[in-house]
Amino acid sequence: MTTAVLTTLGRIRSAGAGSGRLRALRKNRLAMTGGIIAALFVLAALFAPLVAPYDPARPDFADALAAPGWSHWLGTDDLGRDQLSRVVYGARASMQVGVVAVALAFAVGVPLGLLAGYYGKLADSVVSRLTDTMLAFPFLVLAVGLAAVLGPSLGNATIAIGISQIPAVIRITRAETLRLRHVDYVAAAVANGGGDATVLVRHILPNATSALIVQATVGIPAAIIGEALLSFLGLGVQPPQASLGVMLSGAQSFLAPAPWMAVFPGLAVVAATLAFNLLGDGLRDVLDPRGATR
Repeated sequence: MTTAVLTTLGRIRSAGAGSGRLRALRKNRLAMTGGIIAALFVLAALFAPLVAPYDPARPDFADALAAPGWSHWLGTDDLGRDQLSRVVYGARASMQVGVVAVALAFAVGVPLGLLAGYYGKLADSVVSRLTDTMLAFPFLVLAVGLAAVLGPSLGNATIAIGISQIPAVIRITRAETLRLRHVDYVAAAVANGGGDATVLVRHILPNATSALIVQATVGIPAAIIGEALLSFLGLGVQPPQASLGVMLSGAQSFLAPAPWMAVFPGLAVVAATLAFNLLGDGLRDVLDPRGATR
């Protein structure tokens, strides 16, 4: 009975807090702007065949290095391929890597963080040492090394970026578990005979979602930059497939005669990462007001 009462009260408080947080998020203009731009990128990625006016891999040598105009809004590259179509499909690859890599990091990092934070002792020691070892390598350095070992492809780049993000997810989940395992409703659930799995899945994990959502909005732009870097280095998407990193790599020899080859994919990377970062900052301030003062 005690557990049921505490759970019900917690849900009521969460419902009231949820509506207040939504109103606060709507008042944050930067976060809303970031959310709108991020939504546009997601929609463009989902409906790329409908949005792109041309086949992104089809060359047209008669229109090579054409400046932006009515026929090609963002110009063409050295093979006459439409830049707008390639940016749209490049954004699709970036969104795919961002979502799948973060999902992979969460699928591995959340269970490990829950185990380390809840059980402590040996489990915490092993997971923490593994996390510290991975954190000894900068995110991009670790991603490049893993991609080089796995081989160049979009799938392997996604796996490499996902593995590189696991330590951050473990740390966030472990910290939230350590904080939540001593609260009243968790103690009441344990006192009423709740098993470890029940406590972790029904009481701790749902109340840690706020921090995990913020971490996801931070992880996606990092994954976008990681995909662009790996593709730029030849370790991600392989030509003639479109990728923002591949486009930037191919533009190096044409910066003077055709600067639009580098400008537009570069702006797409900046816009996507900035949008998700603004959204993440807004969510952090709304979901955890203490973050604004830290």
